[in-house]
Amino acid sequence: MELLEVYRCPEFIHPIVFAAKFKHVKNAGAIRERIVKAATTVGPEGDKERDAVNFAFINATLITSPLHLQTAAVQALFASSAKTMRTKTFHSEIIWNLNPTNNISEAIKRYGVSDTTTDLIVMHIASWEREDILERMRNVVDGELDLLANVSQLTDWPTVIKHYKLDQEPLFKDFTGGTPEERATIDNIVISSVAMKSIMA
Repeated sequence: MELLEVYRCPEFIHPIVFAAKFKHVKNAGAIRERIVKAATTVGPEGDKERDAVNFAFINATLITSPLHLQTAAVQALFASSAKTMRTKTFHSEIIWNLNPTNNISEAIKRYGVSDTTTDLIVMHIASWEREDILERMRNVVDGELDLLANVSQLTDWPTVIKHYKLDQEPLFKDFTGGTPEERATIDNIVISSVAMKSIMA
């Protein structure tokens, strides 16, 4: 299997989504600092840094499946085409879509990169096939590439349950994510929530 996942959505102006998962990430804090610096630096230096970190950096432990990610990315593309984006960029829109509430600051805190992140998913939306995209990701992330298909093996299921308030629903209050059946049910709920978020927001 490929270490760089590529999702093609030809119905959109920016039809290509790249995604890769890194484990044993050693520089999460430095990545977060670079993102902040890129957002606040003006002039050519700022433009260069914004291009270097022009990705969605996602806490992999809160992702329930590759389809969870794909759904968030497609919803970002839909929002862009409909001119209804809630955030300023494709990549921040993906992170906003992943969070069950409409609070962008909360979404970034929960689903974005933090100083303690060791498992990280990096995504990029482009309008053309970029052969250098994996190299650009590696230039930013100090970690080992891992198969994205295995993401559910490291999912923090109790935290996902808490964020989506499934523990408050009588049908799911005893769920812990400890069995394949429970994980499949949680994954389906999370994906449906992401797919419906733009309608319900």
